[in-house]
Amino acid sequence: MTFQNGLKAGNTITNTALARMFKCATQGGMRRSHRTNSLVIVSDHTKHIHQDRWVSSDLIHYTGMGLKGDQSLDYRQNKTLLETRTNGVEPYLFEVYDPGQYLFRGRVKLAGSPFKECRPDVDGKPRTVWVFPLQVVGADASFVVPEKLLASKQDRNRRWARHLSDQDLFAMVVHANRTPGAGHAGSLDGENSACVAEFARRRSNGVCQLCDRTAPFCNKMNEPYLELHHIRALGQGGADTIANTVALCPNCHKKMHVLNLSEDRKKLKREAHKNCCQLTIDGGITYI
Repeated sequence: MTFQNGLKAGNTITNTALARMFKCATQGGMRRSHRTNSLVIVSDHTKHIHQDRWVSSDLIHYTGMGLKGDQSLDYRQNKTLLETRTNGVEPYLFEVYDPGQYLFRGRVKLAGSPFKECRPDVDGKPRTVWVFPLQVVGADASFVVPEKLLASKQDRNRRWARHLSDQDLFAMVVHANRTPGAGHAGSLDGENSACVAEFARRRSNGVCQLCDRTAPFCNKMNEPYLELHHIRALGQGGADTIANTVALCPNCHKKMHVLNLSEDRKKLKREAHKNCCQLTIDGGITYI
């Protein structure tokens, strides 16, 4: 029988209230409660080790438990979530956009088989994670997150990526698999990976990768202003990876979206290949 919690999508509660309501622990991304026969799933966007992403308005790709080393489907609540189709446990999803504020998204179900991705762990080492496609069910599926929360998340991610060392940034972009298709869909709104965008910015060294001219102006942080461009658009199956992204001045970026000339695409592919071939770290060259 479904646990009657009285919440509707969009309701925000504290962690203490959540634990009291669902009779679960106050910590962890997945919290099993035997007393309410529920599994509370928390997608915390204020932390960056697990990059959960919405791929449609009611479908999220959620990263399983385990911060170090390869994840296992037999590990604790990964196993519980995997077996929710048969074990009778009801999973409920919350998101955290602001510290301490738990936004209820609704009851969810496993919408397909979990799939593997390569991502860095807390130490920056490559490892295999399990990603669970979770779909919101019922009336809560129509809820839309307020734009200001999405904007704050994107801004937080950009600031976080900007302060990563070259070594840590390298680990994030090289070991992360963000290729759409066959279970690896890109994010719903085409949101750029903050790390991929930051990598492209650093790799360009302030020079447009199409016209080879210095950025026309600096942003408020006195950094050369360039825009991230996906050579093959995300909506056309392109990947949010360094192999498909370049940094362009606003004029060239507009040119690509208006004309998309074949000779320009060829040049950008060569530039993206350079992005993948080398990255200077502490004065040395690391080959991918």
